[in-house]
Amino acid sequence: MRHEIVCKPDFSMVKCFLDAGERVKAEPGAMAGMSSNMKLETKARGGLLSGLKRLVGGESFFQNTYWPEGGEGEIYFSPASMGDLHYYPMTGQDIMMQSGAYVCSSDGVEFDTKWSGAKSFFGGEGLFMLKATGQGDLFFSSFGAIHEVDVSGSYIVDTGAIVAFESTLNYTITKVGGMKSLFLGGEGLVCRFEGHGKLWIQTRQPTGFAGWLDAFRPVKTSND
Repeated sequence: MRHEIVCKPDFSMVKCFLDAGERVKAEPGAMAGMSSNMKLETKARGGLLSGLKRLVGGESFFQNTYWPEGGEGEIYFSPASMGDLHYYPMTGQDIMMQSGAYVCSSDGVEFDTKWSGAKSFFGGEGLFMLKATGQGDLFFSSFGAIHEVDVSGSYIVDTGAIVAFESTLNYTITKVGGMKSLFLGGEGLVCRFEGHGKLWIQTRQPTGFAGWLDAFRPVKTSND
């Protein structure tokens, strides 16, 4: 599927060019604009069980599928958060994404929800991750810009910085330093990756941004 990612890296969106017969699926609300010959179908792909598994994985129960009628068409997709978009060509390998990272994909890419372990919850992340399989085009998003890391051996990342990683990497969630570092050092839990594969991290974290904004929140006093 031909595409172009525009407005990188702060407020990225992807423009997809679809030939007759091509289809693209996306999260509800991701469509930003499209040519007038684009058609839409909304359904829970894979049935009730698959829809529920996507829901617990931080995605929507329903997915939208778009295709052009009567020739070529074009469509824009944008993520919900402020940040970057990354294109990943699926050729039969698997890729894991954090909850909410998925934006859109071509019709040959399928998804499943995987348990990421109870420690991920205490690390400030969700309990589930989204697993993409199949062949086709995959687009995922970040909060802030996306930086790609080629892991060969061992690599440590803050749990809140992870966007996606290839399934050739194994991971464990642990702490850095002792208990004082865990509670007073501001780092919390980290993810240790082992193996060979690509890892994508984001330059900003939603929790950190929310904490920064909280300092500017108006506070109502008893005199107001």
